[in-house]
Amino acid sequence: MFSHIMIGANDVAQSKVFYDAILGAMGHEPGVIDAKGRCFYFTKNGVLALSKPIDGKPASHGNGSTIGFSADSTAIADAWHAAGVANGGRACEDLPGVRDGTIGKIYLAYLRDPSDNKICALHRIG
Repeated sequence: MFSHIMIGANDVAQSKVFYDAILGAMGHEPGVIDAKGRCFYFTKNGVLALSKPIDGKPASHGNGSTIGFSADSTAIADAWHAAGVANGGRACEDLPGVRDGTIGKIYLAYLRDPSDNKICALHRIG
């Protein structure tokens, strides 16, 4: 459904360390910095990019916005969360765990990245 997601970052290098760690915990390769200083993570399903805002203003999180990453297991979601906390992120929402959702039981782990964007690892149970 999505071709790419671009996340605003006030410090792309700091955000790259964070995203390299959490995405590495999920088996993804480190991001690639382009000539404009943006960082890209390429997968067969789409692209995640980090960039300073093009308008020159500081990056800010979208209130009510969450970017979700698919996790193949609860262990991977936990490793993702731990890597994020260890690399400049902070835990938010409830602790990682099982929730009853409209699509059945899901395992969720939430973080705020270094620019305060809310992100989530989600594993569908069953």
